Amino acid sequence: MFSRIISFVLVVISISFVACAGGSDADLKVIADKKIDDKVSVAILNPEGKLKNGEQSIGLRFTDGAGKPIKITAAKLNFNMPAMGSMAEMNDAATLNTTETEGNFVGNVKLQMAGEWIAQISYEGDVNGSTTITLNAN
Repeated sequence: MFSRIISFVLVVISISFVACAGGSDADLKVIADKKIDDKVSVAILNPEGKLKNGEQSIGLRFTDGAGKPIKITAAKLNFNMPAMGSMAEMNDAATLNTTETEGNFVGNVKLQMAGEWIAQISYEGDVNGSTTITLNAN
């Protein structure tokens, strides 16, 4: 009986973790996208379709030239704000997890302030590379 209770609790915790980590990309809206070349495009997404200051869910979607998902096995997303005047450079890395959809990643990021950020994206899989996209957080 005790082992069944422990098993149930672990299942509930696992489901909660996936839900909190943004385990689904179905409800995400495009914030910005970029065609890297004829083989790869990337989109940055979140539930609101707008980047904001503070904690938020975030996603990446990699597609081919025809808009179909491509096999990307690892991706990194860092938001960089260069130093300005006496303000030091800021880097806010997203934690990303794979989803059931090939080439899609979801996770969380906490941006330290509103303003212009450079999204630095790197990826590995059937194709490897990196790119940047400039965004504004409100």
